[in-house]
Amino acid sequence: MDSNICQVYEDEIQSLKEEIKLLAEKYEDSQQESTFFSDEEILMSIKSLQRERQGESEGHESASDLKAQLESLETHLSFLMKLTGIQFTSHSKKTLEKTRNKTVRKHRLTGNCCSLSFHLEFQLLEMQNKANVSAAITDLSIIMEPRGNSDLDKFVSSEQRGSLLTFFRSLSSYAEWYEHRRYTFLHFKEKYPDIVTLPEGLLGDYILLRNPKTSGFELMIVWKIHIDEEGRTTPVLDLLTKVPKQVLEQKMAAIENAPAHFRSMLLLVGIEEAIENLVSIFGSER
Repeated sequence: MDSNICQVYEDEIQSLKEEIKLLAEKYEDSQQESTFFSDEEILMSIKSLQRERQGESEGHESASDLKAQLESLETHLSFLMKLTGIQFTSHSKKTLEKTRNKTVRKHRLTGNCCSLSFHLEFQLLEMQNKANVSAAITDLSIIMEPRGNSDLDKFVSSEQRGSLLTFFRSLSSYAEWYEHRRYTFLHFKEKYPDIVTLPEGLLGDYILLRNPKTSGFELMIVWKIHIDEEGRTTPVLDLLTKVPKQVLEQKMAAIENAPAHFRSMLLLVGIEEAIENLVSIFGSER
């Protein structure tokens, strides 16, 4: 029993000796390899490695630099929102396909431009090769609240197959005219409450002028916002008349020429001044 235990110990000691011998040989080999490099060469290699690490650390921007960049981007974004009136309220994306050089993601965007809200869905296809990365938008879907504007509805429908950039540019221009019309109607309603009425409210596209001194005598100022196929927006104003028979007989020529004179004033003095002159003249009629 004791001899067996001794044999086990002897075997283990022999195994350790062999392992020590193997490690010693490896150490000698490594020492011999190091003699191929002088102390000067080793020192230069160490310094070169230190410079590389220092360059890498300088390449990584500090937290303060990243914060400054973020604040700058937020400032630019705020400026663009004020300039265009477009503000995004939510965004989500989902990866539909991803390969070595192709990625397809589905995006959902909601937001508003002034008082006009929108919801967008589209797929973004990104292709990558050795030279560059290209991106294309497909399956664009645009949903907007109905505003009763056939031109806007047609444009939105046509842009389902068009450009996202064109949509935002046209929406910004349309919203600017939309808000301008609303504020103009509000201004004249507050300034001439006895003459100006808004049958469809501030969101409508016309106002009525009613002369309190002449029953049934009305002028309708119609203000449409036209969008062509290219997305260009143009305000279109006209004047319609509703005149009692007795007034028409007395001032037929002046009333018949009123729409043409109004359109001429629009070209000469602009929208607000033309409406101001019309309301002043209309309110003084007896």
